[in-house]
Amino acid sequence: MGSGRAPLWLVRAGLVPYRLAWAWQRELVERRVAGDIPDTVLLLEHPHVYTIGKRGGDGDVLVGDDWLRAQGAEVVRTDRGGQATYHGPGQLVGYPITKLDRSMGVWPFLRRVEDAMVDVAAGFGIEARGESGLMTGVWVGDAKLVAIGMRVSRDVTSHGFALNCSTDLSKFNAIIPCGMPERAACSLSSLLGTTVTVERALPPVERHLAERLERAPRLVDLATLELEGEAAEEEANARR
Repeated sequence: MGSGRAPLWLVRAGLVPYRLAWAWQRELVERRVAGDIPDTVLLLEHPHVYTIGKRGGDGDVLVGDDWLRAQGAEVVRTDRGGQATYHGPGQLVGYPITKLDRSMGVWPFLRRVEDAMVDVAAGFGIEARGESGLMTGVWVGDAKLVAIGMRVSRDVTSHGFALNCSTDLSKFNAIIPCGMPERAACSLSSLLGTTVTVERALPPVERHLAERLERAPRLVDLATLELEGEAAEEEANARR
């Protein structure tokens, strides 16, 4: 990496409840707008949760409350783009809090994130491709490997991508994923026939994100960010 590149803070946050991570993102967006932090990416896993973006609706969830309770899952309406998706253990979720170049806008940024995930897949010997529009995300054949849904506020991004590593793909059967019932989800593990953990995927994800965003990567401990005080940090650590 060139020494003249702006830094990209990479924060490995472990297993974090969705609502807590969402609150962290809102706080980090404020800090990034103020210039108090550089571009930062939260890298984490969520307990079982189904999220519905701005283009989604209740009809995207195909199961009832009893099933959700039995799975220890919840449904959260969120402010990202896109429709319904699933997050859970074995899935690497990345939330880039980055300042956009106004002359470029969000779509070139999304393409860079997609390209980084295509690079990650290639490192595992998988030929993947990025798509745009309603197909936004990273695909292998007709199956989605990486879901992408972003939000931009005051030129700063939040929300992000979800890479299926060793995700329980059956969990996607409870929703119409991304509004496309005919499309399946895949994972690094399902494609390779061997378990690929989040821990194994983290280093290449970090490296390729930094390369595609043209930033100098720096691993930063979660505690450095002092997010929502010690209580919130302890709650996140207890779930790692």
